[in-house]
Amino acid sequence: MANTDIALKESMTIEGALGAALVDLASGMSLGVIGGTAELDPAIAAAGHTDLVRAKKRTMEMLGVGGAIEDILITLTRQYHLIRPLTAANGAGLFLVLILDRKRANLAMARRRLQLIEGELDL
Repeated sequence: MANTDIALKESMTIEGALGAALVDLASGMSLGVIGGTAELDPAIAAAGHTDLVRAKKRTMEMLGVGGAIEDILITLTRQYHLIRPLTAANGAGLFLVLILDRKRANLAMARRRLQLIEGELDL
C-alpha cells in the first residue's frame, strides 16, 4: 500500500507525465500535488476539474445511469488530462488527476498505470 506522496511520485514515472494531484471532490482542494511547469500548475488544473467531476456525477444521476465513473479524459492540443475518481471506500470523494504531454504519452498505458496506482493507494 502506498501513501499519497508515493502514489503521486509513482504517477510521475508514467511516460509523458507533467504533473499529478490527489483532490478532494467536496472542497476542490488538492491533498497532494507533484510536478508542473512554468505554464502548468497541477493544483489549479485539479481545482478546475472538480466542477467537471461534480457535473458528470449530477448528469449521471439525472439520467439514471448506474455504475461509477472510471475516468474522464480531457484532450487538449498539447496535453491529456486524465481524471480518475477513487473507488475504494477509504477514497470516497477523492480523485486523481494526471496531466500528460500528448506527444510523449501512451494514453492506454497511462490509464492502466493510474488504475494500478489507485489500487495501491492507502489513505
